[in-house]
Amino acid sequence: MDLPLHVAWSGMTSYDVENPRQRMGLYRAVLHEGLRDDLPQYLHRDLLVQMWPVLRGLVGRTVRAVSEEAFPQLAARARAAV
Repeated sequence: MDLPLHVAWSGMTSYDVENPRQRMGLYRAVLHEGLRDDLPQYLHRDLLVQMWPVLRGLVGRTVRAVSEEAFPQLAARARAAV
């Protein structure tokens, strides 16, 4: 998957979503730099929920708080993983 430059401005722009490390990097980049319209375009809801316990440790406090407030299932998934 190729990300636009406004999302991937500081590094990799092309990701192999079959590769778990690259997929994690793609999700992290979109959460950090993506615009509201980028989220549904580049993130798969079920994968985001599945990856959230690891991904939430890779994103900043603000991204984590905004994401978990907008999507309560992310906070529930993080609590279930503890």
